[in-house]
Amino acid sequence: MTRLFGTDGVRGLANRTLTVDLAVRLGAAAASVLATEARATGPEVAPARPLAVVGRDPRASGEMLEAALAAGLASQGVDVLCVGELPTPAVAHLTAWHGAALGAVISASHNAMPDNGIKFFAAGGHKLGDHLEDRIEGALAEGTITGPTGAQVGRISRAPSEDALDGYVRHLLDATPGRLDGLRVVVDCANGAASVAAPRAYRGAGATVIELHSSPDGYNINDGCGSTHLDDVRAAVREHGADLGLAHDGDADRCLAVDASGDVVDGDQIMAILALAMRDAGELVEDTLVATVMSNLGLKVAMQAAGIHVTETKVGDRYVLERLREGGYSLGGEQSGHLVLPAHATTGDGVLTGLRIMARMAETGSSLAQLAGVMTVLPQVLINVPVENKAAVVSSEVVGDAVAEEEARLGATGRVLLRPSGTEQLVRVMVEAEDAHCARRVAERLAGLVTTV
Repeated sequence: MTRLFGTDGVRGLANRTLTVDLAVRLGAAAASVLATEARATGPEVAPARPLAVVGRDPRASGEMLEAALAAGLASQGVDVLCVGELPTPAVAHLTAWHGAALGAVISASHNAMPDNGIKFFAAGGHKLGDHLEDRIEGALAEGTITGPTGAQVGRISRAPSEDALDGYVRHLLDATPGRLDGLRVVVDCANGAASVAAPRAYRGAGATVIELHSSPDGYNINDGCGSTHLDDVRAAVREHGADLGLAHDGDADRCLAVDASGDVVDGDQIMAILALAMRDAGELVEDTLVATVMSNLGLKVAMQAAGIHVTETKVGDRYVLERLREGGYSLGGEQSGHLVLPAHATTGDGVLTGLRIMARMAETGSSLAQLAGVMTVLPQVLINVPVENKAAVVSSEVVGDAVAEEEARLGATGRVLLRPSGTEQLVRVMVEAEDAHCARRVAERLAGLVTTV
């Protein structure tokens, strides 16, 4: 049976693969599993009915899916607090702040508007591990969930939108180490969940803010804007003479940056900037940064020169989160701009990342380009190769030998990463080298070999 949960919740085309019926049943299954889990691990004196916090991004389909999900949760005796349009990390924060048994966000992140998704948080605002997702899928497949009746049925209420937003923004400002007065920033909100929260937080910390794509209408989320479409924010930074630009995705758990010249500063460079800032402040636990295997080799080189250890995980923010929790580390992230600071957030928080970038600029008096210059981004070429059998390619001795030969030629200034796609019949061939043409030649040679296996 195909697994329902992907790398970040349950996602699909709204009203086709992600239907109202599925949302109701998914809410009931999640309630039965996560409320039970919260009772087993929570305080001895628990409320009469567990609480779920539910938020969403501005997609039009989010309205119907919110109603369906809330109905499923309430059918299992869970009270539901709908907090409206808020970033994913805001819902995680409010789940912990309210002492809720679980939280849920209706969002497809950086995907186009017709898609949608449902992500869950366990008590404390933490993303679910595989074992909890498997239990929810099992409960859903059994189809035997029976809910309470009478006074034990859950109630659904709505939090005043300003209260939920203000609580989140106060939390962000408390986590910002200094004022941002004098900094001028363009912020691209992707017509998404950050459209109010991000400008308010940046202004609250003292920055002058120029808003871009901050008028969601339910249909324009991620439409040619945000962290996956950086042309507008790059142009606006140059037009307004801003110190930097920040671009979020639809649910604002990501942040990419643009320097004053309009050059992109990606997640790897941001991690380098924040790792040095946290090391200098004594906040970088064991002088260790958590990154995925897809992070640029230049990040490892820069961190090694700074005396900072980089520990790598598989691709996916959930694996970064797992390593952070296992090791008690204080900073991790991905090249996509999904960064996690566990002392202040249980999941990636793009607005917090933006605040921390600007705080480092204000503290040092350095431009973003100067700060990002600590790391040299090595040319990186990625080729997605369609295959019939991903496992056969990855385990092939011929392919393995070829990868080893190419890595030997590249030496310490290059590397090869060959991995199967988690969702498609593809093998991804990624090559880094000091020279872009060299990286391209190696990647094409290996991609050609992969097609013959």
